[in-house]
Amino acid sequence: MQNADTTKYIIHSKISADGIIERPDIVGAIFGQTEGLLGSDLDLRDLQKTGRIGRIEVVVNAKGGKTKGTILIPSSLDKVETSILAASLETIDRVGPCSAKIEISHIEDVRATKRHQIIERAKFIFKGMFDENLPESQEIADEVRQSVRVEEMQYYGKNKIPCGPTVFDSDAIIVVEGRADVLNLLKYGIKNTICVGGTNVPPEVAEFTRKKDTVTAFTDGDRGGELIIKELVQVANIDYIARAPDGKSVEDLVQKEIVRSLRQKVPVEQVIDKYVSNDQPSSADDGRKQRISKRKERRPSPAADAKRISPAAVKRNAREPRRNKRKQDSREKQPNGNKQSDARKTETPKSKVPVSPENKRFKNHANDLIGTFSARFLDGGDNVVNETAVRDLVSTLKAYEDEVKTVVFDGVVTQRILDIAADKGIERLIGAKVGSVTKRPASVKVLTAASL
Repeated sequence: MQNADTTKYIIHSKISADGIIERPDIVGAIFGQTEGLLGSDLDLRDLQKTGRIGRIEVVVNAKGGKTKGTILIPSSLDKVETSILAASLETIDRVGPCSAKIEISHIEDVRATKRHQIIERAKFIFKGMFDENLPESQEIADEVRQSVRVEEMQYYGKNKIPCGPTVFDSDAIIVVEGRADVLNLLKYGIKNTICVGGTNVPPEVAEFTRKKDTVTAFTDGDRGGELIIKELVQVANIDYIARAPDGKSVEDLVQKEIVRSLRQKVPVEQVIDKYVSNDQPSSADDGRKQRISKRKERRPSPAADAKRISPAAVKRNAREPRRNKRKQDSREKQPNGNKQSDARKTETPKSKVPVSPENKRFKNHANDLIGTFSARFLDGGDNVVNETAVRDLVSTLKAYEDEVKTVVFDGVVTQRILDIAADKGIERLIGAKVGSVTKRPASVKVLTAASL
């Protein structure tokens, strides 16, 4: 019998017969019908006796009076001889009393299969069985810092909310989104942090912020961070708002970016209209007003400010009344001095351009959209015919077919929106502010909500 270790190729073939046949019939037909066909050098019986052809494996299945199956013949011959032997099998046209057909499907190179197994096994050995490389000095330091940060992390309340070790005693705290943000700030020595774990702010955190003098919300620079700020402003006491750069998360920031973001924090009063709707509970407003008054009390008094004024500034301030007096005397000497002064008093500042009364009727729409990031389409009768999100405004405008005369939205009027409005025959665009617009079509009036 053929030794499997010497097998080079395996001939795969299919057989089909118009009748019921079994394995011995097929093996007998292979030996009988190929005998003397290829000469003594390639006689199957002699090749099997010398071990150059292995045991012929046959698997057949009879169904509906017909038989189908597969034939496997191991070979240790070379490629040419194996190909000739495989071609000779296709000359068999009868098996027992039935007509049959044998077709070679493919010849498998056993050595190639073994090579593939060797490669896959070598990959596994290389990845899983070698000892890991010793870390470099920087990696060792980072690993130690990481373990220290995890050990430093504390937990607040019955729900075990992750926080920094100094958040309990510090008068100023930073509220972040998740546990990874707390770890990243601990990495750079910022330990007065506590997380909210997503948009559902825990009541414990909301109550905890009311016990602190200064609370800064520090969130990711994405839509999720904006939603968390909106909720924090409504349920917690927030004094300042800091945001990571657009598209970045707090957990991914390096020290320079963290410091820059915290330095650029803004008082919540400056952006309250963006994050708070008109129906916000009055209790939150009252708590915010109390903290504003506390911060004003902590500001230096005018006397303390005067101590910090330089001597040169004091001299300039002393000369200022005399300079003003000389200007007043010179105006009094002029015959029409008082008239000119009165004219200047009644002159309308150039920066305040009066708004047409017909445009003031859109003020209610603009007020309703503040902080919603939404847009309204109005027809010729100022009726709302459609609403959409600002992020979808361009695509909605392009596809909208009905009459639209005015678009009011809580966003920036851009050149792209302005061009689309001109193409659609829209008469007015009213946004939160006007962006970089270089070309204004005469057919479209551009207004802002603040100017109504």
